[in-house]
Amino acid sequence: MESKFYEEDKLLIFKITDEIDDCSVQKIRRKADYEIERYMPKRVIFDFDCVTFMDSAGIGMIIGRYKFANMIGARLEVSNLSASVKRIFEMSGILKLIPQAQDMQKA
Repeated sequence: MESKFYEEDKLLIFKITDEIDDCSVQKIRRKADYEIERYMPKRVIFDFDCVTFMDSAGIGMIIGRYKFANMIGARLEVSNLSASVKRIFEMSGILKLIPQAQDMQKA
């Protein structure tokens, strides 16, 4: 997973490059929490452009980061959802809670 922070916009983008399963979710969670706490952004975007597989562990990870971001006053969004990942998000109801980012020109 790569991360990039844009100081002028207080925007933190996580580009996930792995499959999201029980094995990888711990690493993603630790890095995301560290970066969110480090930069204290106003907006956090998880970019799923390179994700080909996600299971229920990924849903839990995203909901946990959503709660953590809200705690510090940041807004969490998701972007570039593949058809399979979007289907999982829709079935779980996450897209009713977490919006999809529309402006990903910086990533």
